[in-house]
Amino acid sequence: MWLSERFGMTVPVVGAPMANVSGGRLTAAISAGGGLGMLGAGSAVSADWIRTEGAIAAAGGKPYGIGLMAWSVGEHPEHLEAILELKPALVSLSFGDYKPYVAPLQEAGIVVATQAGTVADAREAVDAGVDAIVARGAEAGGHGRNAVATLPLLQAILDLTDLPVLAGGGISGPRGLAAVLAAGAAGGWIGTAFLTCVEALTKEPVRQRIIEADETDTVYGTVFDAASRAGWPDEFGGRALRNAYFDNWEGREQELATDDAGHADYADGSAAGDPARASIYAGQGVGALTGERTAAEVLSEFATYRSYLSAALNDGSK
Repeated sequence: MWLSERFGMTVPVVGAPMANVSGGRLTAAISAGGGLGMLGAGSAVSADWIRTEGAIAAAGGKPYGIGLMAWSVGEHPEHLEAILELKPALVSLSFGDYKPYVAPLQEAGIVVATQAGTVADAREAVDAGVDAIVARGAEAGGHGRNAVATLPLLQAILDLTDLPVLAGGGISGPRGLAAVLAAGAAGGWIGTAFLTCVEALTKEPVRQRIIEADETDTVYGTVFDAASRAGWPDEFGGRALRNAYFDNWEGREQELATDDAGHADYADGSAAGDPARASIYAGQGVGALTGERTAAEVLSEFATYRSYLSAALNDGSK
């Protein structure tokens, strides 16, 4: 398989880069457990944060990756400079014009991936010369498109290109991983399953809310982006847990973007980890989370995907 050949992985799971969740410790733990950890370099972090957390991720001696938002790189070129210094094995560049950055990263020996939410996105990725594509379905947590579910998107992109395609969105355990691998994916691009890992940066009150949530508790929209004023393009909303703040401002995003009190309320809630006011990005697989585990334990469960693949093949041959 491409992931094992390129990165020496024993479990075909890439930990999706999640800002405020996947720091160096979680990234290193996922890589140590047989997957490929990805550092979530959000727009608000400094280049020194990337260097520091990247060093932590690299300390275990395993390959790791870093995720960037393309729209943010233009405002923070120092983020790209830090990554070129670190030379991680994989860099994910998504959500905006990432084309100018593909060649410099590849010239540094870095594998470049991008997340695609539609077939049109995937065609642009192929034309841009990326090394791999993530078929990010609407079920996925965090930012992206809400256009196409994971399975139909994955099938269409696999028909489009011979590039390695990873599947992201709704893969909550080994059954889901087996399903996308059977369809032809190179592996799973998985974030939500790692949200409550002991190595994650997730604040304690947020962890408990995630554990309590079921698969119907997520919403998609731009409320939290309007509140944060981080600069996210409107075409990329986010899937998160529904809360009182979202319900209060849904449909009033333009008003919220200039409402200083609303922004302050969100900022205070985020700093405190208040589930009623903070954005808790999670996908529809969140209902599978029932407690805190180590990244190694999560990966050990995903590693059992082979038994589900075998069972499906055996049943199908009868």
